[in-house]
Amino acid sequence: MNTNGNIYTIVYTAIIVVVVAGLLAAAAVFLKPAQQANIKAETISQMLQAAQFETEGLNNAQKLDKYAEEIDHAFTIDSKGAKIKDLGVTRDNIELVDGLKAQNYAISGKSGFALGLPVYVFKNGVSIIPCYGAGLWGPVWGYIAIEADGTTIKGTYFDHDSETAGLGARIKDDPAFRGLFVGKKIAWGSRPQFEIIKGGAPAGQENAIDAITGATITSQGLGKAISTWLQAYEPYFSSIIKAEEE
Repeated sequence: MNTNGNIYTIVYTAIIVVVVAGLLAAAAVFLKPAQQANIKAETISQMLQAAQFETEGLNNAQKLDKYAEEIDHAFTIDSKGAKIKDLGVTRDNIELVDGLKAQNYAISGKSGFALGLPVYVFKNGVSIIPCYGAGLWGPVWGYIAIEADGTTIKGTYFDHDSETAGLGARIKDDPAFRGLFVGKKIAWGSRPQFEIIKGGAPAGQENAIDAITGATITSQGLGKAISTWLQAYEPYFSSIIKAEEE
């Protein structure tokens, strides 16, 4: 074959494309388990931080060990707050972001998505629940740690896909913002159960915090996500509160 001809060039290019594509596909398959392990460890780290467990300086294996040490039981619930599936205490059943997206569709009533909201209960009585919604540029999500009384927020951790650095991204990057949630109360039975208010929460309103200055849409999106998911979890936590009062 004439190596200077057009046919040779086309064939050679096609072979290179096929080989490179094959190598990339093989690399993706090879790396996927490690990537999934990193995502799972990061998710567990976020849950632990929401519950105020120290994770600073821990590697992935140590984070997983810390979760195994502190978790008591985990399960999913239906729209009435009834338990439908035991998740056990292993890290294998942690709901990742893709799963939260699917549950968000289920909460909104979108067909084809079965509701199964995860609850993670730690040995100190703290329950972790997730939330997921839309920010300014993409999805926002996070974890809310609720004390054993079923009402008091122990802590939170939030993350995002593409919010603006220094503004909306502060939901993740600013510990002071997350600190605003600590000790606040969830107003079960109210709508919304919790608010993020531009201009500041009214004095004495225990179920609200200040929005992030310059990040109105992100704050509104996160606030809506929190309220929407709290509403979905309300039957479960209402039953806990009722049991505590009896």
